[in-house]
Amino acid sequence: MFSVDIKNECGTVEVQTTINRGHTPEELSAFAVDKIIQIAEGADPILKEQAKAFRERMYWVIVHTAKQAIESDRTTLQNKLVNEGHEDLAQLLRKI
Repeated sequence: MFSVDIKNECGTVEVQTTINRGHTPEELSAFAVDKIIQIAEGADPILKEQAKAFRERMYWVIVHTAKQAIESDRTTLQNKLVNEGHEDLAQLLRKI
C-alpha cells in the first residue's frame, strides 16, 4: 500500500491597520525587511552587527523603490486620464 503524509503550517499572521489612510512607503518597507531579514538572538555579535547594517540598508532601498513605484503609477494614471479626455482629473492627480 502507498501512503503519503502531508503537513501544512501557516506560521504567524500579522495585521497592521491605519485610520483614513494607506500605509506609507516607510511602513511597508519595515514590514518587508522584517519578513526578509531575520537575525537570530544567538548569532555571533559581529555577524549580528553586519546583519543589522544590511537590514538598515535594505530598508532604505525598499523605501526609495516604493516611492518610485508610487510616482510611476501616478504618471501612468495621469496619462490614461489624458488619453481618455479627462485632463481636469489628470491635473488634480498631479497636485497630489
